[in-house]
Amino acid sequence: MSSPSENKGLIAVMVAGTLAGAAVAYGLLQMNERRKWEIRRESFARSSKPSFIIGNDTETRTDAGIVLPHNHEEKMRRRIAARVAVEEDNLTPRRSVTVRVPATSANIGPGYDCLGMAVDLWSEVTVERAEQFSITAEGEGATQMPKDESNYLVIGVKAAFDTAKKPMPTLKYHVVSRIPYARGLGSSSAAIVAGIIAGLVLAGHRLPCWGSEALLQIAAGIEGHPDNVAPAIYGGIQVGIHNGTRWVTERIPCPSGLQLVMFIPDFIGKTSSARGVLQPTVSREEAAFNVGRVAFLVHAFCSGNLDNLRYGVQDKMHQPQRGEKLYKYLFPMIDAAERAGACCAYLSGAGPTVMAFTSGASGDIFTQREKERTDWAVANAMIQTADAFGIKGKLLVTSAANEGARVVKVEPPFSSDSITYRDNI
Repeated sequence: MSSPSENKGLIAVMVAGTLAGAAVAYGLLQMNERRKWEIRRESFARSSKPSFIIGNDTETRTDAGIVLPHNHEEKMRRRIAARVAVEEDNLTPRRSVTVRVPATSANIGPGYDCLGMAVDLWSEVTVERAEQFSITAEGEGATQMPKDESNYLVIGVKAAFDTAKKPMPTLKYHVVSRIPYARGLGSSSAAIVAGIIAGLVLAGHRLPCWGSEALLQIAAGIEGHPDNVAPAIYGGIQVGIHNGTRWVTERIPCPSGLQLVMFIPDFIGKTSSARGVLQPTVSREEAAFNVGRVAFLVHAFCSGNLDNLRYGVQDKMHQPQRGEKLYKYLFPMIDAAERAGACCAYLSGAGPTVMAFTSGASGDIFTQREKERTDWAVANAMIQTADAFGIKGKLLVTSAANEGARVVKVEPPFSSDSITYRDNI
């Protein structure tokens, strides 16, 4: 028989052998897993499918692989990488599509070419395959908008088919326009965005958002800046910049109870003319003024301090020049609106519309006592100023739009027997 000491030694040898075997097995397993990952990564690199993911070396990453809660684009990039390649979804072309798109109010004072808000005022565009090209329109600007390929709607559709690398078919277009044409409410951006979305659906092509905002890149590439197209796409209040690689946007909170009161003159305001009155350079004092005001404006929105909006919308880069040379009524109307109780007022986009913000709305305003709000008094003050300057126009009261452009009808539909989408599209 073996002695106790010999048994202990034997047991120790057996345990050591077992641990060594487990370590070797674990090491081989890890090597195998690393090899599998390398193969998948090489496969991803060789993939011929377009990803539309634009790299951004300035994004926050850590060597430990930790992804912070706000790193949405990094999370999506890793999710896509885990799938080996970005899949092209919805490859079925459609015969017809209807897109609903909001008006927008750009600049909001000092946020020249970078700030914009979606307005609860909508146009609908229907695009369908046809044997002959045509554009028909009804509503705002129906007789003024171009009816040929120079229409921004057509340009947007063409950009979508170019992105999909598919030939653009013959199409017919019908526009039901509720956005005043060329009045500083984003009618051209609405046409661009609606055209791109319609074209993508007709082509049976989808684009990624996280990590590239591909739809925004196309729209801003046509428009030249994101202040109108970003809120037209995403809704709400948007701030956009170009980071040296691509256009990027972020949503700014919109305070509850905010109403938009706008005076829309009868005459057209051409963006080219409005930009033509601006100087090619600004002074350091003007730049510092606007930097401070736009920061104050964004803080007022984020904090819900509506009293500070009055100072936040002040500007020295474009409103004084346009008020002096193009719109003599601008600053008298701003003053009248603010005296009547508006939180603030400013030139919408390149004009000629003047936009005022009021507060106090709760639920459906037609069931709320008027004295709890100031929109009625502000509207009358703006109309009186317009009359004093002999300016004809209309006064419109609405609110900000939380959502952007979307498909409201399509043939064949996206919905199926098992899944029904909003409005049964």
